[in-house]
Amino acid sequence: MDNPTTMLFGTVGTPISTPKKPGGSIGAIQTLKELNLGALELGWVQSVRVTEEKCAEINKTSLDCSIKISVHAPYYINLNADEEEWPKSRQRLMDAAHYGSLAGATDIIFHPGSYFERPAQDVLKVAIPRLADCVAELRKAGNLATLRPETMGKSAMLGSFEDTLSMSKEIEGVLPCLDFAHLHARPGDGSVNSSEEWKTLIDLYEKALGQNSLKKLHIHLSGIEYSPKGEKNHLPIRESDLNINQLLEILKRTGCAGRILCESPILEEDAQFMQELWNSL
Repeated sequence: MDNPTTMLFGTVGTPISTPKKPGGSIGAIQTLKELNLGALELGWVQSVRVTEEKCAEINKTSLDCSIKISVHAPYYINLNADEEEWPKSRQRLMDAAHYGSLAGATDIIFHPGSYFERPAQDVLKVAIPRLADCVAELRKAGNLATLRPETMGKSAMLGSFEDTLSMSKEIEGVLPCLDFAHLHARPGDGSVNSSEEWKTLIDLYEKALGQNSLKKLHIHLSGIEYSPKGEKNHLPIRESDLNINQLLEILKRTGCAGRILCESPILEEDAQFMQELWNSL
C-alpha cells in the first residue's frame, strides 16, 4: 500500500532518459529510482503483450527499487460498446488486470469509452453492471487490483468527474483516476482551474467515497491544450494555463495522498518539477 501521508510522483510510461539497456519497464523502474521518483504507470495502451516471466521480473525490480506500479490498460476499451464489441473490450481490461497484478500493479487505469450521443445516465446503466462483473471475476481469481476509470478530456466521452464517481460508488474495487488536466480541458472554456473549483471536486469526492479515499488518490497531471470541444493534446506544465501551484496547494491542504503520474511530453522533468513544488508547500 502507499504511505497514506505522502504523495508519490512518477511517470505514465517509460521516462525519456531511460537508457537503451536494459530499457523497457525494467530500465524505467531503475531510472525512476535514480531520479528519486516513486511511481510508474506501465503504458500498455496499444495491447497487453507481456509474458508472465517478464511480469515477475517487473514485480521483483519494482520491489527492489521501491517503485509503486500501476498499469494503463489499452485505449480500445469501451464500457458502452455494442454486444458484438464488448467481449473484446472486456478481454483487454481483464488482460491488463491479470498481467498487471502479476507485475505488481495495484491499480489498473482505463478509458471508460464513449456516450455515442446517448445521455450519461442511460450509458451508466450499461457500463456499471459490466464493470461490476469484471471486478467480481477478478476477485474470484484472487486479484485485488483496483480498476480506475479515468476522467476524460472531451465532453463526448464517458468519463466525466460525475461518471467516475457513480461507477466508484456502485462498485467496491473501483475508484476514479483523476486527470486534472482532462477535467480542466473537458468544459472547453478555461474553467476548472481555480482553488475554489478544485476544492469543490475534492469535497464531492470525499462525500461520495469517504475520507479514506483521499489517502489513495491516483492522479494524472500535465499541461494541456484544449478547444471548445475539449482536450487537444498534452503540453509541458509550464507551457500551459493549468494553475499547478493552486492545485497542489488544495491537494495538500485537504490531506490528499497517493500518486501523481506525469503525462507531459517532458515526462520525468515535469514529474520532478511537480515533486519539488509539492515538497516546497
